[in-house]
Amino acid sequence: MDIQKIQQYKSAFDQIAKSVKDDDGNGVEVWYARELQPQLGYARWENFVVAIGRAIESCKTLGINVDDHFREVTKMVPLGSGSERPIQDFMLTRYACYLIAQNGDPKKEKVAFAQSYFAVQTRKAELIEERLNEIARLDTRERLRASEKQLSKNIYQRGVDDRGFGRIHSKGDQALFGGLSTEQMKKRLGIKSGALADHLPTLTIAAKNLATEMTNYNVEQKDLHGEMGITAEHVQNNRSVRGMLGQRGI
Repeated sequence: MDIQKIQQYKSAFDQIAKSVKDDDGNGVEVWYARELQPQLGYARWENFVVAIGRAIESCKTLGINVDDHFREVTKMVPLGSGSERPIQDFMLTRYACYLIAQNGDPKKEKVAFAQSYFAVQTRKAELIEERLNEIARLDTRERLRASEKQLSKNIYQRGVDDRGFGRIHSKGDQALFGGLSTEQMKKRLGIKSGALADHLPTLTIAAKNLATEMTNYNVEQKDLHGEMGITAEHVQNNRSVRGMLGQRGI
């Protein structure tokens, strides 16, 4: 495909893109299926609807909310008599267009171009989302690190040394992870080096942080001393957090 043809196709896809507001008032780039149909080389709407259906099934298989990307709408089109009649249409996100293109025949120039056109920006959005998620995870990890540092300081002042802190920390993990120790969790997750929390998902790190903050609070409020009493407190807090997550189906 030469550069002139690429620019021609790109211009055609750019021209039919629309900007609409989502439910939160944010601007979203969309394409209407009736306008996209000829750009993908489909002569009949009935055939294009089949491709849309396959894309919707792909979306479901991937566990993605279909309504976020495929929204069925009704359009009014003029008739020769001056009246109008309603026709089916779909408002599609870039990701929906990408899935539809993926269900097309890549031997067709328009389909091959569309696969690349919609994939490039979709992947950029995915990379941005991944980066933002990683930033959130690292931020949560830093909060846990600060909470554990505070716990270490609190219990040191109450007669527990570094080894005791390690035992308290391990028993807390065992309560949170349903009987699995820190080392057993690392083995299960294939972690060969580094702290367990460095490799956990954001929600699990947040759960560990909540249990640790609860322990910090109660150690001070109840003025707990000694390894045994602080261990019991930390284990109970981790069990409580685990129970709460279980009740929410997590």
